[in-house]
Amino acid sequence: MTSIILIRGGGDLASGIAYRLHKAGLKVLITEIARPLSVRRKVSFCEAVYDDEITIEGITGRLATPETILSILDDGEIPVLVDPDLTILNSQLPISVLVDATLRKRPPETGLDTVKLSIGIGPGFTAAKDVHAVIESNRGHTLGRVYWQGSALADTGIPEQVLGIRAERVLRAPADGKLIAHGDIGDHFDKGDTIAEVNDSPLKAPFNGSLRGLIRPGLIVKKGLKIGDLDPRDDPRYCTMISDKALTLGGSVLEAILSREEIRKELWS
Repeated sequence: MTSIILIRGGGDLASGIAYRLHKAGLKVLITEIARPLSVRRKVSFCEAVYDDEITIEGITGRLATPETILSILDDGEIPVLVDPDLTILNSQLPISVLVDATLRKRPPETGLDTVKLSIGIGPGFTAAKDVHAVIESNRGHTLGRVYWQGSALADTGIPEQVLGIRAERVLRAPADGKLIAHGDIGDHFDKGDTIAEVNDSPLKAPFNGSLRGLIRPGLIVKKGLKIGDLDPRDDPRYCTMISDKALTLGGSVLEAILSREEIRKELWS
């Protein structure tokens, strides 16, 4: 049986990694928490947890149980399993690679001997200590580099600049409570328009743009939580396209996998 790559997390960056590995002909399984909080929902396979399935750029992710994982893989789709504690690693499935793409900025609970190759995305991991390899996730000259010793750069907390706009792109919950949306991902908003509200507190557009991402309406959020992303380029196509950063990270994971001959043979056997 062909080996499987397990990706922990199904947000937009993790989904870009899953997409790229899937396109390379590899078997990919995603694990998620019971109530994911993805902002870029249109390009996040974790949304299958709520809707049973989601198709991103032609690839379908489907909500799975441990019993249906293999049949979903046989159908050419990506199974999405609610399994925050990674209990699936104790099953008989031939999982040889674990990619932690949760971006939690802390080491995983699993050890180096859990799988043949473990890869951590971004800060919080130390290569050769709690994972075999670390991949740089900060934008810049080192984005996507694979480290077999040491750690990635610390998180800057500063979003990428787009058309001269940086921090304002990130939309944060104005209060504690249930998120009520006043539009959908891809919609245009003028400066001052109400994008959403939480506990009667409005979240207004800080500039003209298209809504690139928004946490699923109806979820309970905390004040200050990142709940949206407004794009000043105002092109709704970008709202349903995997980002360049996500695809870069996917290529880096593929590089790390290809560097291990014994794993190459298992994955493409």
